[in-house]
Amino acid sequence: MSIAERTTRIKNAVRERPRLWLAVTLGFPVLYYLGMFAALLIRFQALPNYINTYDWIGNVAEIIRATPAWSDMWPIFTQEWLFEVGRMNYDYGTGISEWSLYIVPVRFFVVTALAAGMATILTLFLARRTQCTTARMNGGAAAGGLGAALVGMTNVTLAWVVCCSTPSWVVGLAILGVGVSTSLWLEQFGWWIEYAGFAMLLISIYWLSGNPIAVRDANAASDKNTYPQSIMGAPR
Repeated sequence: MSIAERTTRIKNAVRERPRLWLAVTLGFPVLYYLGMFAALLIRFQALPNYINTYDWIGNVAEIIRATPAWSDMWPIFTQEWLFEVGRMNYDYGTGISEWSLYIVPVRFFVVTALAAGMATILTLFLARRTQCTTARMNGGAAAGGLGAALVGMTNVTLAWVVCCSTPSWVVGLAILGVGVSTSLWLEQFGWWIEYAGFAMLLISIYWLSGNPIAVRDANAASDKNTYPQSIMGAPR
């Protein structure tokens, strides 16, 4: 089956439910960050007491101006913050941030891309649930769910003083109960885990956009009738 045919099926599935696709694409990032914020409140049983905003556009312009090499510019650019909310402890000097949730525009874009992939899988699932086998549907849903979990996990934007206040996706694992040393060790594999997650999303979309049952049955019947059959089913 050609890529063009699969692309047509994907486009048709999205066109059948454009409102659902937009709702998931635009709504998931909001729920994603609200979920992280709720997890912090439940874990630490305390309300935030500070909010910071940052001149993201100005900072990016300064990075572009002051960084001569593009290879060095990208890692710095991807770490620039736009917004932060957290809990400050003033028991020691001018205060130290115990925990915080921050928004990085580059990460927000990745989460939005994740949401678009999830929305596409959902529309495909609904459009083809009567055309594909149960195995195909379950396999596509499993691949999409695993991919979404991997990408979502590696784009957590939290900081915690126990993790040396280092902002990283592994802070989410530490807050959930994974050992701090184990979490920090896993940090080096973040990009690979994220890439694997997006690969699983693409596999899910590819799998769900395959031939329906009717087409496969028609092809099987055509192949079966290619040669004359005897009463016992053997070729004459």
